[in-house]
Amino acid sequence: MLSGLLVAASLTLSAQNSATITLKADEGKEIIPKEIYGQFAEHLGSCIYGGLWVGPDSDIPNIDGYRTDVFNALKALKIPVLRWPGGCFADEYHWMDGIGPRENRPKMVNNNWGGTIEDNSFGTHEFLNLCEMLGCEPYISGNVGSGSVEEMAKWVEYMTSEGDSPMARLRRQNGRDKAWKVKYLGVGNESWGCGGSMRPEYYSDLYRRYQTYCRNYDGNRLFKIASGASDYDYNWTKVLMERVGHSMHGLSLHYYTVSGWSGSKGAATQFDNDDFYWTMGKCREIEDVVKKHCAIMDQYDKEKRIALMLDEWGTWWDEEPGTVRGHLYQQNTLRDAFVASLTFDIFHKYTDRLKMANIAQIVNVLQSMILTKDEKMVLTPTYHVFKMYNVHQDATHLPLDIDCRVMNLEGQRNRMHRSETLRTLPMVSATASKDKEGKIHLSISNVDVENAQEITIHLPGVKATKAVGEILTSKNITDFNSFENPDNVKPVPFKEAKIKKGVLTIKLPAKSIVTLELL
Repeated sequence: MLSGLLVAASLTLSAQNSATITLKADEGKEIIPKEIYGQFAEHLGSCIYGGLWVGPDSDIPNIDGYRTDVFNALKALKIPVLRWPGGCFADEYHWMDGIGPRENRPKMVNNNWGGTIEDNSFGTHEFLNLCEMLGCEPYISGNVGSGSVEEMAKWVEYMTSEGDSPMARLRRQNGRDKAWKVKYLGVGNESWGCGGSMRPEYYSDLYRRYQTYCRNYDGNRLFKIASGASDYDYNWTKVLMERVGHSMHGLSLHYYTVSGWSGSKGAATQFDNDDFYWTMGKCREIEDVVKKHCAIMDQYDKEKRIALMLDEWGTWWDEEPGTVRGHLYQQNTLRDAFVASLTFDIFHKYTDRLKMANIAQIVNVLQSMILTKDEKMVLTPTYHVFKMYNVHQDATHLPLDIDCRVMNLEGQRNRMHRSETLRTLPMVSATASKDKEGKIHLSISNVDVENAQEITIHLPGVKATKAVGEILTSKNITDFNSFENPDNVKPVPFKEAKIKKGVLTIKLPAKSIVTLELL
């Protein structure tokens, strides 16, 4: 529940901001799947080469070819699932080019992303071994656009067959005796666009054909995901639900917080307060999009057996000046951290249907967790939000009532492009959960760029006497972590939380995000 005063987007909110939140600790029902915090690694720019992988002979410290600093940072993030090799790249990737002795693997042109020549030194073994080392589920995107049914079927056999099958023997020849466990299989990617420019009717038949030959081997059970819609394409979801039905376990969806539909998307680090508020409105519109796709799925699947998988999301800004065109390298400011925070607050409310989300992307591309440059590495503000929020993984979502000040974004309608709803922006966003040990965690964001918020949180039925946690903020909303100043934006202990007689009170600074544990 949201209520409050509407103010014009161009006006400054009053300095005396306050908000009231009521935690409904006894009404939690749905588990927040850890896969909501999934990651995405595409062969795009320096995400793989120079980001995740430098090779075992590199001067950059590495663990069997994986960058040591990046690996350790990702291990600390508790990544639940990693999607690979694309993205658009997936539908031009032929997996047999990426197996066997690395020196014998053929090179290829990455036609989608800058025409880069890749040597295929990072392939199936390198990816699946990395997932094992990180303790995360691999999510394989199969090639439907330019690949054959036979090619995809053999890939599944190569990865998961324990028997004396031809592909299992080939895997053993390449140094891996035991099959990997591969749960998630995407049958194509963006088949409406870079994955083949298909109509949903045509793709539906292709999906039914391809998935038929993707077998379950030796106890491995595939969770098959159909290539779903881009943001507002509700007809694509309708057609697939009608024509594919329960031969799919999941249906994907992509949604990016993009400034424009053509031309400049805006600079990642140069923007004003109005740009920030518009971006928050655009990222929050994902709730309307998710609700509409879920409503269509509900018509055909009332038991919610088919999951919605939002396997690409995040911000998309102009590439940084001086970087390679088509590599989608962008900086990552406190604004991006807020996009992550507000988006998770929304995701947590729809996990009866939404079972996975994969931010784009993990290293050096779009809204990444990590940036690298030669031997240097930096953690982004978005990384810190993911780490602060990982306490919600596999916890029970607890509903909240929020009464706060609201900004009216109607004045920026000319920038909203394909929006179907009037956008309003609450100045406070929050989510709460209870973990398996009974601990309650609250994450709260003060969206107001200029003013602190006095927040009163009622905790009926909760026996807690104190709250401890971390806060993420900075002097400017445009602040980011550079290789020269890697700790410019990072979490610090938060000490402005007090509980008295079942009421938690906090003074949340402007443009700040906090996660608290109730004790």
